[in-house]
Amino acid sequence: MGAVGAAVLILSCAAFLSAGKKFRWCTLSDLEQRKCSELSRALLDVLPPATINAFARVSCIRAHNTHSCIDKIRANKADAASLDAGDVYSAVKVYGLSVVAKELYLEGSCVFAIAVARRGALAIQRLKGTHSCHSGAKWTSGWNIPVGFFLARNVLIWNEGEPLGRVLSGYFNGSCVPGIGVTSPQLCSLCQGQKSYIRDKNHFCETSGSEPFYGSEGAFRCLKRGVADVAFLDHLAVMNATESEQEEYELLCPDGSTASLLDYAFCNLGRGPGRAVVTRHNFHKVARKFLTLLQHLFGTKGKEKTRFELFTSAPFKGKDLLFQDATHSFQLLKEETEISRVLGLDYVALLQGLGHEGSSLANSLVRWCCISDAELQKCEEWALNVRSDPLVCIQADSMTHCIELIKSNEADAVTLDATHAYFAEACGLVPVAAECYGEECASAHRDQRSVKLTDLAALPPIYALALTKTDIKHGSIYHLAGRRSCHSHLYSPGGWLLLAGYTVGLAQNDTATCNLSSAYKDYFWKGCMPGSDGNLCKVCIGRRETAGGRGTDRCAANHNELYYGNLGALRCLIGDPNGRSVGDVAFLEHHNLLQNIEYLESSGWATGSAPENFELLCPDGSQAAITDWKSCNLGRIPPNIVVTRSMAVTKVYSFLTKSQELSTGAAFQLFQSQKYGGSDLLFKDATEYLVPISHLNYSTILGEPFFSLVASAFNCTQAGILDFCKQDVCTSSA
Repeated sequence: MGAVGAAVLILSCAAFLSAGKKFRWCTLSDLEQRKCSELSRALLDVLPPATINAFARVSCIRAHNTHSCIDKIRANKADAASLDAGDVYSAVKVYGLSVVAKELYLEGSCVFAIAVARRGALAIQRLKGTHSCHSGAKWTSGWNIPVGFFLARNVLIWNEGEPLGRVLSGYFNGSCVPGIGVTSPQLCSLCQGQKSYIRDKNHFCETSGSEPFYGSEGAFRCLKRGVADVAFLDHLAVMNATESEQEEYELLCPDGSTASLLDYAFCNLGRGPGRAVVTRHNFHKVARKFLTLLQHLFGTKGKEKTRFELFTSAPFKGKDLLFQDATHSFQLLKEETEISRVLGLDYVALLQGLGHEGSSLANSLVRWCCISDAELQKCEEWALNVRSDPLVCIQADSMTHCIELIKSNEADAVTLDATHAYFAEACGLVPVAAECYGEECASAHRDQRSVKLTDLAALPPIYALALTKTDIKHGSIYHLAGRRSCHSHLYSPGGWLLLAGYTVGLAQNDTATCNLSSAYKDYFWKGCMPGSDGNLCKVCIGRRETAGGRGTDRCAANHNELYYGNLGALRCLIGDPNGRSVGDVAFLEHHNLLQNIEYLESSGWATGSAPENFELLCPDGSQAAITDWKSCNLGRIPPNIVVTRSMAVTKVYSFLTKSQELSTGAAFQLFQSQKYGGSDLLFKDATEYLVPISHLNYSTILGEPFFSLVASAFNCTQAGILDFCKQDVCTSSA
């Protein structure tokens, strides 16, 4: 900011404050009060004489705890305070305040939630019956992320009808969770703040500096004094750990191992937003200008930082006073910024799952995402047949839309193909179950035993095929340029990814083209790749053709487009019921191919079609019968998987297990779709059983070769869903 800009800023702030207003900062301890008073004096020293009287009216308002700060700001008795993200969410959603700025640290605006213990004493799976200290109730690193971590892994079992604090009280043998309240005395039993029947003198288990174990520094202090066995705090408290602290304490990692205190980026329970400054809506512009001025004068690169340092607390014999000492600068926010954009979609979904807005009916439901009218119809019948566990069917227009809805906590689960599973990982969703195909899974289902896996490569595979009609002479799979193509859908493993090496890759001397979606448009003359655009939508027909031309939902990435999916690509290759040919080659998967040919024949779509009318194009340039897919295919495809948010894994898998049991021999069949006029609705029709996979990572589930291939494809192939996922604050600000 130049000198002229700074002068304008100073004068604009002064104009407001001289009009009889005060800028009132809310403080939580005597030390913060001292630092705030010194800030006020520093302003007097550095501001031009014309503004001295105005800025002398900046005052420091002492509050009893963080919730008292929120109340004072809401009641116009204070104007701003910097709070933990958990309290920020409550301030906005419950009390109607506004976020004006976020603290930025070296790693961005987010913090790592860590669990710290003495070396060699504990592992994260062996904490039951221990003593714990937490930075604060409903705080990011002291409560929300660790509790979410334990719930997602079934370490804690929570019946949402009971208070979450009671669950934690039964797990730990004693705790200090400042701010938890009188309803959970066991979670305050280790706190050491002053007790008094007079509220203003009672500091026991409060979120204020008068409780010795308050905040991340306090939780670490609790551990170091030997009061607790484990402390839950943010990484900022150990960034500058002394050599003796590093020798005596260690981090507890999610996999049961331990790590050095400074390895928090690799050994943590999760990542969430750091602190932010809240104010009233009608004070947002003034607060923004005021923070800009403070940063300009006293920030890390402030013009007057020799006189006063905004992000330093050592001169006042404390830590993290007014702001975290690790703060590098402020990220100023627009007035109407959505709370999900401030704190991140993942974090907001976590808080909703933990009941921060009170109990919600959505917490007891499973909301399944459907991508077409036919899927919705099947889902609704599913819901009628699983009465003991409420199911709600949510409509979306594509698998990527479902991923967005799940991340935003507007849906809970969906089944994805392997390429979209890669998107789910990028969006922070987690795997629940994999579809199991073939006799191995069928026999396991008949014998009522689950298939236990550590490597999904052991499952019967799906093969990607290039299918053509015998009366169309192509020569080989390497001579398809300029042809009419039929693809299951955009980004599908068989209809988009694996064929690159045999089509567009060859045009670049066997070097895969960078942007596959663009390359296919140049390679093929025209075709139908649902979800694409341009010439690869030209032969798509939507729901049905009308007298006026193409049908509705034409080229949609869902079953409403009749050429969508494996059955749709086959329809496209065969041509419409009037005998018009629209495709020369179809890229699809082998499962149910013979059944789909029979179905299209019996339904009247393809009169006279039979398996011998088709052939496969092989990687060696030859052709083969369609039953030879094991030896003539474009590659193996990982199974489809069900994904959800981490907090919903147990709920979704339990629901799926019950649904499988109830659909055995019943009128409703979970893995059949022809009744609804389609194929592979909600799940692949070839599915025999759903295998639990929440213990596996995506690389293991998809297989390293496939995972690397899809990652390489999206190095420069644009996908809007990846841009959506990168918007999340803790993904983009590393």
